[in-house]
Amino acid sequence: MRHHPISSALFSANRQRLEALLPPGSLALLNANDIPPANADATLTGVPNSDLFYLTGVEQEESILLLFPDACEEKHREILFLRETSDHIAVWEGHKLNKEEARRTSGIRTVMWLQEFPSMLRLLMCQANTVFLNSNEHARASIQVQTRDARFIRDIQEAFPLHHYDRLARHMHRLRPVKSAPEVDLIKEACSLTREGFLRVLKFVKPGVNECEVEAEFAHEFIRRRGRFAYNPIIASGKNSNVLHYLENDQTCRRGDVLLLDVGAAYANYAADMTRTIPVSGKFSRRQKQIYQAVLRVLRGTIAALVPGTLPRDWQRHAELLMQEELLQLGLILPKDVKKQDPDRPALKRYFMHGVGHPLGLDVHDLAEAGQPIQAGWVMTVEPGIYLPDEGFGIRLENDILVTAKGPVDLMADIPIEAAEIEDLMHA
Repeated sequence: MRHHPISSALFSANRQRLEALLPPGSLALLNANDIPPANADATLTGVPNSDLFYLTGVEQEESILLLFPDACEEKHREILFLRETSDHIAVWEGHKLNKEEARRTSGIRTVMWLQEFPSMLRLLMCQANTVFLNSNEHARASIQVQTRDARFIRDIQEAFPLHHYDRLARHMHRLRPVKSAPEVDLIKEACSLTREGFLRVLKFVKPGVNECEVEAEFAHEFIRRRGRFAYNPIIASGKNSNVLHYLENDQTCRRGDVLLLDVGAAYANYAADMTRTIPVSGKFSRRQKQIYQAVLRVLRGTIAALVPGTLPRDWQRHAELLMQEELLQLGLILPKDVKKQDPDRPALKRYFMHGVGHPLGLDVHDLAEAGQPIQAGWVMTVEPGIYLPDEGFGIRLENDILVTAKGPVDLMADIPIEAAEIEDLMHA
């Protein structure tokens, strides 16, 4: 565990919220993610299962959470199963959680070793009416590799074919978007790490540096502050700034170009997501600044529209109308283009073709219940952009916003975004 300890009260409260949604006689089961294989006998660094972490704070492989609020025995209502360590594991893999450490981390009193799971599962399945099983139901997920949860679903349904099974994901999609105060604090810490990385990069970037060197500056700041990259960073100079998911990060930054930085730190598995576009030479050209200011106005207008009760599709449309006006003022589209446009393919999409934002939390593209309005407690990214491949550059800006009943709160308000401030810091 790289991050500082988190109070188990957060995870206990999350479990209580979930248990309140489950119908009587429900048993819910969640599994840790697999350790992903590499080549030969190598493995990659494991990524905690976000739902399991949300409910337990546990990041260890092969862990299982069992929730059965109506179990006959009180001690069976919450059970955490862990891989039992040994001297061999300690030498080759390092420290694993013991039972007391797991109790302190999760707030779960009943902790068992994995070898006890089959018999305990059988005992409790005989009491349960409905079994809730978990899977990745993110609308944009592309699932090509069978997960530990998927194998578990196959095995338990084969062993207990007459039970009624249901989807846990729809409940998690309802719970996770609304962030508690401790969760907001963890996102703020991720934003703080991101800020420090960006300030470091502003002093580093100059003509001749390579995109990968810029990535390394962020890595240095994130890692030394107990964080990591929340996602693969986009360090895109010149024409690369028009590629939405550019990941090569291997080109030389040249005088006169812009450098688009879509980078966020993760702290305690909670993500930040920031985009800034800066001038490689330390000063925007007149045209670059013109586009930059247009994007900044759309960013601010879109942030202002983040109010509880707004449907995400209506919020997106609001951003597109703001962008359409800016593109008309810039002469990039003409009134006749708007008049004759296909409503499903508006003229502005030539220059701004992606969504304006998404929920943020334990995942960069965090969960949200489909079709539901934005609520107080959501954290949303706001990321408009204008892309001009014919002119060799694109501009995107992005901040992370907490939605509240009193208005949006910019969690990145202290990260420089004004063009003049960025130029001043690069010349400091």
